[in-house]
Amino acid sequence: MIVLGIESSCDETAAAVVQDGSRLLSNVVNSQIDIHSQYGGVVPEVAARSHLEVINPVINKALSDADLTWDDIDAIAVTYAPGLSGSLLIGTLAAKTLAHLKHKPLYPIHHVEAHVYANFITSQQSALSLKLPSTQPKFPMLALIVSGGHSQLVLFRDHGDYSLLGQTQDDAIGEAFDKVAKMLGLPYPGGPSIAKAAELGDPLAYQFPKAKMSGAYDFSFSGLKTAVLRRLQREVGVDFTFPSHELPGLVSEQQRYDFAASFQHVAIETLVDKAKKAYQEYLPTSVVIAGGVAANQELRRQLSAALPIDIEYAPIQLCTDNAAMIATLGYFVAQRSEPVSPYELEIRPSLSMVHEKSVV
Repeated sequence: MIVLGIESSCDETAAAVVQDGSRLLSNVVNSQIDIHSQYGGVVPEVAARSHLEVINPVINKALSDADLTWDDIDAIAVTYAPGLSGSLLIGTLAAKTLAHLKHKPLYPIHHVEAHVYANFITSQQSALSLKLPSTQPKFPMLALIVSGGHSQLVLFRDHGDYSLLGQTQDDAIGEAFDKVAKMLGLPYPGGPSIAKAAELGDPLAYQFPKAKMSGAYDFSFSGLKTAVLRRLQREVGVDFTFPSHELPGLVSEQQRYDFAASFQHVAIETLVDKAKKAYQEYLPTSVVIAGGVAANQELRRQLSAALPIDIEYAPIQLCTDNAAMIATLGYFVAQRSEPVSPYELEIRPSLSMVHEKSVV
C-alpha cells in the first residue's frame, strides 16, 4: 500500500510517500525557519500564507521524487490535529480536494502520535540517504514525545492502543529551550542553538532544580526556565526587575555557553529520569523518542546510558515535522479504520492524544 502524507501543522510544509508503513519513497519539507527566525517564533498568519504558496509544488515534488503518478497512490493521509488553525486548514484543504478529485481514500492523522511513527521507517529508495533504524519497534513500546509543543510519555500496547502516562503541566521542553535561548541571545529555534552552545560550556557550572510533580510521569519546565532567568540576572549584576530581553547584551560568551550547557543538562535529565522510571515499571520491549527535541544528542546519550536495552533512533531529518511520519501512521490507521469523507473532515487544533482515539 502506497500512502501520500501531507503535513502543515506549524511552520513546515511537507509531503512524503511511504510504502507499506516502512519504506520511504520520497520526503519533501519546505521550512519556514528563515521567515520566522526574525520574529523569534512562529507567526501564525505568516505561516498559513507560506503554506498556501508552496503546498501544491511540495506535493508534486513528493510524487516526482518517488517516480510515481496519482495512479500509484493508494491513499492520502493528512495532519488534522493538533496545530495552528490556519496552517492545518491549508494542508487539510489540499488533502480533501485531492482525495475528491483523484478518488483516493482519506485518513486524518494526529500529529503527535505520528511523530512516534518516524521510528517505523526502516528502508528507503536509493536516492535518499538517511540513517534509518534496522528494525521496527516492538510492542509494548514506551515513547517519549518531546517537541516545541509537547512533552509526553506514552505506553503503546499496539498500533492505536496506547495510554498517556504523563505530560508537561506547563511549558513543553522545546518551548523552554526557545525561551532560555532568547534570554541568552541565541537564535531561534532554541533547541539546536542551545545544543550547539552547550558543546562549549560546562554542564555543571550552574545548579538548577528539577520540578517535583504529583503525577509520577508528569513534567514541568516553567520553574526551571524561571530559575535560569533569576540566576542569569544575578550573574550579570541586575535584579529581578531587569527585562529578560535586555540580558543578552550583558552576558559573556563563556557565561552563554555555561548557561546553555547547564540548562540543557538538567532539562534532559528530567526527561530521562521519568523515562527510566516508566521503563522500570512497565518493562517495554522497545523504547523510542519522537519529536523535534528527539534530535538532541545529549538526550540520546543520556537515555542510552540510563536504560539497559539498545535503542535505535530515527534520523534527525525525521524528528522535526515531516510528512513521512504522517504517511507511515496513515498506513497503520488504514489497516484498522475506514477512510473519512473529504466533506466531513474538520481540523482539531487542540486535540490531545487522549481524546484522539475516540474521534478517528
